[in-house]
Amino acid sequence: MEEWRRHYPLFPRVLFVLDGIGPAGITTRIHALHAAAADSALVGFLRNVPVVAASLADLRKYGPSEPVWRPIQAPDSTVAWSQSPHL
Repeated sequence: MEEWRRHYPLFPRVLFVLDGIGPAGITTRIHALHAAAADSALVGFLRNVPVVAASLADLRKYGPSEPVWRPIQAPDSTVAWSQSPHL
């Protein structure tokens, strides 16, 4: 077993913070991430590493601990960053 796995048995989440493209652009980018997640090369990775995205505006307005994060596997739902996005 690799040494780092002894200390970190679970992968950390990948958090995308999107800004500068407006609400429609945020939705478009999140759906593009969702489409990219269908790539067979990423399926195993995404099974082990939760990936979520949020707009900087939502993070500033509601805070990063609120359910403003959209899992790329289910981009029309929202979760808190600490929740498992494997819906």
